[in-house]
Formats: sequence, C-alpha cells, structure tokens
Amino acid sequence: MSGLESLYQELILDHSKNRRGFGLAEPGAHSATVHQRNPICGDEVTLRVDVDDDRVTSVTWEGAGCSISQASASMLVSLLAEDGGDDGMARADAEALIAKFREALRSRGQIPLDEETFGDAAALSGVSKYTARVKCAMLAWVALEEGLRQA
Repeated sequence: MSGLESLYQELILDHSKNRRGFGLAEPGAHSATVHQRNPICGDEVTLRVDVDDDRVTSVTWEGAGCSISQASASMLVSLLAEDGGDDGMARADAEALIAKFREALRSRGQIPLDEETFGDAAALSGVSKYTARVKCAMLAWVALEEGLRQA
C-alpha cells in the first residue's frame, strides 16, 4: 500500500469513528429530513439539511452501516462546513459538489476526487473502483441532494 493509500485509509477510519455532524439537529424553518437506505448492504442514513436564503446553513445526520458510508457522511458535513463558512454554502455550489462527486464515483477510477475541492472526501476516490461500494459512499450525498430539493 502506498503512503497516499495509507493516509486515505486512515482518514476513512477516522471519519467513521469520529463522525462529524452526527446527531440530528432540531429542524429549522426551512429544513428537510431525508432517509436513504442501501438495500444491498443495509447501510442507512437520515440527513437533515437547513437552507436559508438559498444557502445550506446546517447539515446533520444519523446512520449506521459500513465505515465507507459513515465516513462519507462525516466528510460531506465537514466539507460543507469548511467551504460554507459562517454563512453556509450556496445551494448551487452544494448541488455542483454532489454532481462532481457522483461523476467521480461512477468513473471506475478514471476521475479522481480533487483534494482542493473535496478535502477529506478525496480519500473516497478509490471506492469508484469497486462498484458494490459506490452506493455506500453516495448514500449521504444522495440524501443531501433530495433534501435540497425538498427544503
């Protein structure tokens, strides 16, 4: 295993054990709560997103499943918090991130996730080579996508 692969594995394990944004916050005036389940492996995530003035102001979640699904949800929340700052991330920017993440994960390893854009979530690039695991990594991102439609 290369040094980079080892680092990525450590990031995934850290996020799966020390889950950022875990625990659903009280719903806000403009929030949506979405539940997603992967029927293949049993991973589940319930995600709550708050949107105010077309900005994603809060994302929290609860779930259970494999380390990839749990780490991916944690990484998503961290990314939104880092890139959105105190005012939150613009809805359009969050939707663009989801689309780029989906494209990379469906590329079967051909499109790596850029660390500058995806932060710790770039560690999930290798998942794209294992089609059975893509749904695990996408679960929280699909929940956010649906939540943004509803909020």
